[in-house]
Amino acid sequence: MIVSLAELLILGLIVDWAFRKMTIPGLVGMLFLGVLAGPYVLGWVNPGLLEISYDFRLLALIVILLRAGLELSKETLNRVGGRVVLLSAVPAVIEGAAITVLGPPLLGLGYMESAILGAILAAVSPAVVVPLMIRFMERGMGSEKGIPTMVLAASSLDDVFVIVIYSVLIGIYTGSSANIAWQLAGIPISILLGVGVGLVAGGLLYRLFHRFDPRATKRVLIVLALSVLFVRGEYLLEPWVPFAALLAVMATGFIILEKDEHIAHEISAKLGKIWIFAEIVLFTMVGAQVDLGVAFKAGLAGAVIIFLGLVARSIGTYGCLLGSDLTFPERMFVVVSYLPKATVQAAIGGAPLAAMALVGMDQGPGEIILAVAVLSIVLTAPLGAWGISILGERTLKVGPEHIHDARDAIVESQGREEN
Repeated sequence: MIVSLAELLILGLIVDWAFRKMTIPGLVGMLFLGVLAGPYVLGWVNPGLLEISYDFRLLALIVILLRAGLELSKETLNRVGGRVVLLSAVPAVIEGAAITVLGPPLLGLGYMESAILGAILAAVSPAVVVPLMIRFMERGMGSEKGIPTMVLAASSLDDVFVIVIYSVLIGIYTGSSANIAWQLAGIPISILLGVGVGLVAGGLLYRLFHRFDPRATKRVLIVLALSVLFVRGEYLLEPWVPFAALLAVMATGFIILEKDEHIAHEISAKLGKIWIFAEIVLFTMVGAQVDLGVAFKAGLAGAVIIFLGLVARSIGTYGCLLGSDLTFPERMFVVVSYLPKATVQAAIGGAPLAAMALVGMDQGPGEIILAVAVLSIVLTAPLGAWGISILGERTLKVGPEHIHDARDAIVESQGREEN
């Protein structure tokens, strides 16, 4: 297993370098590498590594969300907070509603089955979006209007909203939902509880770090370990109270930044180095989950419903930005940033099929849902990442206070590529 991981790391670094040379985001190459090396194509990845791939992907997601929290300034969040709330729900609802209506004529699904598919497809991928937004934030691009911060925060909330809606729908469909009102109330409860726990934890960590002054490496280990415990806590609390662990992770980083920028930047720098490893693992493992055979079963109808769903989502996203001070190109950047699918679709795309099998229902609709979910990753993750990078470079302006920092970041980035 360790040999398989080493091979993925070496190949991932090579692919990342090659794609960057072609001005394509490295994560696109890593996704393709995962697909090729995965069990459904060449089968290079050790089965033991695939068995623990969820844990690897989760840890990588924790790393990038911690970095996101450590980059979120209170001032910027206050400026874009209202748009964040709108973007966290409106585009997902419109996309899900469109797929619910289109599912019966295009895929032969029932309306409830189409709604379940819509909930799965409506989730944007933080694994794809967040790393790209952090890169723009580090270079000060779009900082004057807080555009990357807005997209980063909204995409994280979007997932919480969509997953709760999915849970309600699958519960109704399989007859296992006991209290729909409570589950719907779980959306604000999970968000508030997650943010609240994160803020408290971040405050306590700040006090701990100031009192005992551990080295930056130890601070990173403490924050990472606590973040993993948040995720464990979400699983343990699930039967009684909803808790958004990944929002708690972001909130922890956010409050550390507010309390002490020096400590936050030290931790973020260390996490940036860990991310080099975590990024390869995350995207190759996500790619390895993609069964191209299943994706192709969705056929043209599957591609059409994904495309039309994205059109509806884009209309909703653009509508959320009306009345803002963003220019048309900047609004289109946000629209494109809200297109990639990967993380949630890979995690729960097969869940309806398993739920239908468990209660003895016809599994045909579950197979269609899985096929379309997999196809959405194949079609949107690479193109979405590429589109975000290209539009970001062309439309996001460097804030006046970040011009010198941006130049330094570009020089540093070029130096890394040459090495």
